Amino acid sequence: MRDSFRNRLDDLVASLVNMSDLAAAAMRDATTALLTNDLSTAERVIADDRIVDLARSACESDAHLLLALQAPVAGDLRLVIAAMHSAESLERMGDLAQHIAETVRRRSPREVLPPVLRPRFAQMADIAVNLAHDAAETLRTRSSGLVGAVSAADEELDDLHRSLFAVLEYQDWSYGVGAAVDAVRLSQCYERFGDHALSIVRRATFVETGVMAS
Repeated sequence: MRDSFRNRLDDLVASLVNMSDLAAAAMRDATTALLTNDLSTAERVIADDRIVDLARSACESDAHLLLALQAPVAGDLRLVIAAMHSAESLERMGDLAQHIAETVRRRSPREVLPPVLRPRFAQMADIAVNLAHDAAETLRTRSSGLVGAVSAADEELDDLHRSLFAVLEYQDWSYGVGAAVDAVRLSQCYERFGDHALSIVRRATFVETGVMAS
């Protein structure tokens, strides 16, 4: 019975790791669509979001069954609770990538970002995708070793989001209000994506230590 319970816990963690990888791929592909105005890639990201949604439902169902049938305690209980919260965060990460792709589709055939902003968004995407991979690694190992690096990367992402407003307020901005609004909303997607990844890492660390990392 105990071996079966442990196997189901391991399967739950593996599902979360897979969701993290899916979220990373969705953000990478959504950014490719954004930077290259690739409508077909945007459409694929939008369609594939359902995979992440279904994965969340499966994770939550498995977690509820473990709570109901096994009555886990201590670290095992923390793991199941963290898994439910992490599945929710991962679904939202997928939704944020989907939103970026939907913006590409909505503005097509017009390009969403002016050339001056593309390097900034490419940098934000690199950080966001790496954060998703770090979340996957932390879920896999349940180690606190990446908390500091993930926190620093998330802060870098926050700084890039905040500094965008200075660029948009610059007197030589000539791309119109619509482009500025799109840029702010898209930048916020990357910033929130990073926040969710950091939250997952902190929860995964809490499972092992019983202390929520700051």
